[in-house]
Amino acid sequence: MKRRTGIFFALIFSAIIISGCGKQAEVPAEQAEPSIEQAETFAEQTEAPAEQAEEHVEPREGKSSEIYVQQVEGIPDDFIRGMDVSSILSEEAAGVKYFTEDGREEDVFRILADSGVNYARIRVWNDPHDGEGNGYGGGNNDVKAAGILGRRAAENGMKSCIDFHYSDFWADPSKQMEPKAWTEMAFQDKVSAIHDFTYDSLMQIHDSGADIGMVQIGNEINHGMAGESDFQKVLELLVSAAGGVCDYEKDSGESVQIVVHYTEIDNPDSIMEIAGQLIEAGVDYDVFGVSYYRYWHGTMDNMTALLQDIEKTYGKKTCVMETSYVYTTLDADGSANSISGEEPIEGYPASVQGQANMVRDICAAAHEGGALGVFYWEGCWIAASNQYQANKALYESTGAGWASSYAGEYDPEDAGKYYGGCSWDNQALFGADGRALPSLSVFKYLKDGVEGPGLEVIAIPDVELEIQKGTALELPDSVKAYYNDSREKSGVSVVWDEAQMEKVDTNSAGNYSVTGKTPDGDAVKALIKVISPNVLQNPGFEDADVSMWEVTSKGSDDPTDIQEKAEDAHSDKKAFHWWSSNNQDFTVEQRIEGASAGKYFASMFVQGDDVGDDADIYLYVKVLHSDGTEDSYQESVQLSGWVDWKNPRISDIEVKDGDAVVIGANVTCIAKGWGTMDDFEFGVE
Repeated sequence: MKRRTGIFFALIFSAIIISGCGKQAEVPAEQAEPSIEQAETFAEQTEAPAEQAEEHVEPREGKSSEIYVQQVEGIPDDFIRGMDVSSILSEEAAGVKYFTEDGREEDVFRILADSGVNYARIRVWNDPHDGEGNGYGGGNNDVKAAGILGRRAAENGMKSCIDFHYSDFWADPSKQMEPKAWTEMAFQDKVSAIHDFTYDSLMQIHDSGADIGMVQIGNEINHGMAGESDFQKVLELLVSAAGGVCDYEKDSGESVQIVVHYTEIDNPDSIMEIAGQLIEAGVDYDVFGVSYYRYWHGTMDNMTALLQDIEKTYGKKTCVMETSYVYTTLDADGSANSISGEEPIEGYPASVQGQANMVRDICAAAHEGGALGVFYWEGCWIAASNQYQANKALYESTGAGWASSYAGEYDPEDAGKYYGGCSWDNQALFGADGRALPSLSVFKYLKDGVEGPGLEVIAIPDVELEIQKGTALELPDSVKAYYNDSREKSGVSVVWDEAQMEKVDTNSAGNYSVTGKTPDGDAVKALIKVISPNVLQNPGFEDADVSMWEVTSKGSDDPTDIQEKAEDAHSDKKAFHWWSSNNQDFTVEQRIEGASAGKYFASMFVQGDDVGDDADIYLYVKVLHSDGTEDSYQESVQLSGWVDWKNPRISDIEVKDGDAVVIGANVTCIAKGWGTMDDFEFGVE
């Protein structure tokens, strides 16, 4: 759909804006004068995002910390420094104990509060249990659990944001399943049900002792909510859900902020269009919430600009409802992590300091955009066991993993196939032993900053070189380094290991590495790829003409296309993509005539998921000899998730004069399996 322009709500808003439940909007945080009580309670924060800051601001002296936090100037005392705490009850039921940074066992909510966290975010599923009462996992977050979590948060001085998914299990951009109890309802009955469920749940959570400050009506609802994908129906559901919140306010005497929550903010035109449609539909809300994960959603500058545009254009406050980052590449429980961390964002290594820098910089960018604050997603969700396979029963019985096998009845295509342990442990703010990481304290150091151990290098990106076969090897005499205050410095000198350099055979295609050191002793690595000219045409599918690639599908349809989406491509913007609602069985190949005689290699990059246990995916080469005989080669792969790129390679391919060569890939998989292939290569070894 085209972005709408020139309509009434794009005018400059008056000083008084009517907000959720007909309330007069609060003065934006950056204009409000904090009370003495607020100043005393929250005296720990500030701002200026690293991607936008014009000058470095030194932290103040006199504090002891293992991390360096650059001061964020101007951040208000009531800036939300939130934490999603939804998994905590299941974690504790599984035997997880939480400790302060110095090793004292403590109530996790006390640890969070002492670390500067002032808001708890708590998800609510309608009925996350099967008919026998077995929990679906992921915290088993029903209304009762939300009440307990909210009470514990309040006892430690935190407000709660109640996050309604309007589903019995995970709701996100890829799935918005309706609750079991609503499946047979006519749509208008569902409209009534969402109002009543919202109202009744809030009253119960309130009566449990929670201090509710925000209510989120739907979770990442870009493509639907409560089983409805028609946008007009979703808008009607939102109007009704907001009405439930307003009725709760009237009957409880409490005042809350109503939040709508979207993701995919790397497509700002779509987000701005959605925000306009919410206004047109009369959805009564206060805060436009977004998810921002740096490895998925673009730069911080873009996030800042979008938040500013929403407030300026539609008069709505904003908030970052979810973010996180890795502190390690290790997996604590043998159940794969959602993000491995093996390819970190440049300047933010998979380390405690890298994690702290990311959180600080996102808070700074959100403040620059005028946001109310930032919620870190599931910072307390650590592995309940160090061996998932050996301790399945623990995850099953307590719900401490992302999904239990019982969830398969409700979500057969995802949880039913891939249930398991914790996929987030390397993004937690607690270590695998339950001890708070120093990065948790970034929240209390935002305002004044902290020197930590002093200025030091935390990352030097690998030097990556690709040179043609037969070319002399030349390594740079200086590199770029990142420091613990988020600054980068170019021109750091490096001395390379000469013995390792001599072992790089530039006359033979292959991959090599050479290590080096800076004057301060910091390690540096150069990754060198010696390549032969690629014989294939359009190997990365970037050119509009793809006629040299032939697709043969044995299935009921052709599930393939050339997709222009940089996030799913191995390099550049385009890749060969497949997906279908039917079973898939196809090949994609290119034929080469007149290749010179010699020994060759072939390779490609492929990533994807949901292909089924019996999927048959492989790279192949056929050498067609002039006498009619054929030599065949193949290398199989198993896919394991989004952007977990596999690089099958076939070596020692003998080609003689007059031979033709076919290079291709085969995919045989179940319906709804998906993936992309990119950067095919065929060259002389």
